[in-house]
Formats: sequence, C-alpha cells, structure tokens
Amino acid sequence: MAQLDIGSRQGIRIAERLLRLDWFLVVLVCTIGAVGIGMLISASGGSTEPWASRQMVWFGAGLLLMIAVATVDIGFWLRAAYTIYGLAFALLVGVELLGAAGKGAQRWIDLGVIQLQPSELMKIALILALARYFHGVPLEGIGRIRTYLPPLLMILAPAALILRQPDLGTALLLALGGGIMLFLAGIKAWKIGIAVVLALGSGPVVWQFLHEYQKARILTFFNPEADPLGAGYHILQSKIALGSGGLFGKGYLQGTQSHLNFLPEKQTDFIFTMMAEELGFFGVAGVLLLYLGIATYGVVISARSNNHFGRLLGMGITVTFFFHVFFNVAMVIGLIPIVGLPLPLISYGGSAMLSLMLGLGLLLCVGVHRDVIITRRPGSAG
Repeated sequence: MAQLDIGSRQGIRIAERLLRLDWFLVVLVCTIGAVGIGMLISASGGSTEPWASRQMVWFGAGLLLMIAVATVDIGFWLRAAYTIYGLAFALLVGVELLGAAGKGAQRWIDLGVIQLQPSELMKIALILALARYFHGVPLEGIGRIRTYLPPLLMILAPAALILRQPDLGTALLLALGGGIMLFLAGIKAWKIGIAVVLALGSGPVVWQFLHEYQKARILTFFNPEADPLGAGYHILQSKIALGSGGLFGKGYLQGTQSHLNFLPEKQTDFIFTMMAEELGFFGVAGVLLLYLGIATYGVVISARSNNHFGRLLGMGITVTFFFHVFFNVAMVIGLIPIVGLPLPLISYGGSAMLSLMLGLGLLLCVGVHRDVIITRRPGSAG
C-alpha cells in the first residue's frame, strides 16, 4: 500500500478553512433547497405536512454536514476512502439480509429515525475510493490492463447488488459515474468505447434478468400510448402537466394535474413536472441555471486543485451530480425510460439529501484545500 504525505498546508486552522469556503456555492445549494421545500409544500396542497417539514430537517442536517465535511483535512478523506467504501458496501449487503421492503423494492435499512438507503451513500463512497486508487497509480501504470481490474470490481460489485434491490436507475448512475472516473484517470476513450459496445451487446442477456415492470417501462418509452391507463400512464400525465404550464405556469399551488392527483410521485421522481406546470418554462429554466451554476463551480474547484486526488474527487462528484439532474429531467420529459431517480436537493428523501450534501461537502473540501500538495512514496497503487 502506498504511503502518502500531506503537504504543509494540512495545518490550516478551522477559521481559515471557513473563510476559504466557496460561499456562493453554498448559497446556490441553499437556494435550490428552498425551491424544493416550496414545491413540497405545494405538493401537499399548501401544508408543510407530510413532506416539507421533514425535508427542512434533512436539509438543515445536510447543510451542517456539508460545512463540517468541507472543513476536515482532505488527507483524512484520502485515508478514510477505502473504509467508507467498505462501510457502504457492507450496508448494501445488509439490505440483502435485513433490508426493509417498500413499493415492491428492498432498498432501505430501518434505523428508526430514518430509512437509510445505502445505494445513495455508495454513489459518494465509490467516487472517494476510485479517486484514492487512481491517485496512487503512477503514470506508467495508467495504460496497463491490470491497473483497471480492481476499480472495475469496485464498480460492478455494488452495481450488481443495487440492481438486485431492484434499482435500475441508481445502478446505471453508479456504473456511469465509475466509467467517468476511469476516463478522468486517463483510460483511453477507445477502451471505454469497446466497453460501451460490449455493454450494449449484452442487452438481450440483461433483458432476461429484468423485472416485468422494468421491461414495461422500457417498452412504454417507445410507445406510451399503447397502454395509456397502465404502464404508459406516468409519462403521459407528466407530458400533459409539462405542456399545460406554458411559458409562465399556472401559478404556485395552482397546478391541476398535480393537485387533482393525476401526476404520480409528485413529491419525488416527478417533482420537476409539477414545478413546470406551476412555474412554467421560465421557472424551470431558472432552476436549471442554478444547477448549471453548481456544476460550473464544481469544474472550476476541481481544476484549481493542486493535487490529483482532489481533482479526481471534485470532478467525480460534479459529473455524478450533473448526470443525476440530467437523468431526472430527461426521464420526466420522455427522453429516456423512467428509471426512478429523484431530482437533487428538490425531491423528497432523507438518504438522497444527506448523501448529496456529503458529496457537496467533499467538493467544497477540495476547494478549501486546493493548495495542499499530496505526494506518494514509491509503492503499489492506492
């Protein structure tokens, strides 16, 4: 195992770390979070119960977590990366043995206070572990096939467990995030292209292992009108709500599709549709600009980092965040099949909120410690 030295700026005082935070990024996060709470109030007909009140607690806890994570030495996160990955993987195994079932899926562990969804934690843990691994790979090792066997196992093992829950959307996002990390680490694009072709070619085999409702979602994507009251109901109602919002929307609390309960899962997967109906094109365009602002800050923070671990960690979190937003929006407007991914910072959910804030805290940590130099003594990767 390679031993790593943390540069002289490891001793940055807490007060200085707080001053070095990208506070405008924090403001962007808080603004989107406030929009989410407002939309959850609308989803419940103007009441904070049952969703908005809990979301406020989770967002507040997540905000404190984000700031706390950002002020911890980046060297700590490097050393703890494999431990965090191992914990997340153990929790995924725990779901198989002790997980609570709901809505036809077994994805949660009941902790009493919160229903923990380990797959959400794994999104961040995988990025941490891969950043740690590739930080320790020397340049001459990047082109070797055996260099990529451990990270491939780190990606595929949790993705397979998540697919069994079943959670196709999160499994795909995890695999995509891992693939992006491989590309950022230096793997040749043509090698990734071969992997994509092989993955597409394995489609008929994967199809045999999909649940019936997952097959129905994919088939419905190509022809939702074939079953307008069954498998195609969700996406058809979503498109109706999107179109009825127009440029300026029907007004806050005035959405008919959502408030007459035609729109399914309006507090989670389809909250973007409800927002489009009430706030219109310009309203959702404003929210998407806020998301773009976070992604842009993430790229800038990563590029300014003076250590390889920070660059990989920051870009991994940023790209995963971007694709999370993209997949949710593309899903509800009919560009991709419905895969059940929430809208970050806006959809209702405690595990998703806390894991996302953990990731954003790590991104801020990269910015705070951008001047830290992390060197590796001769040794094996990682």
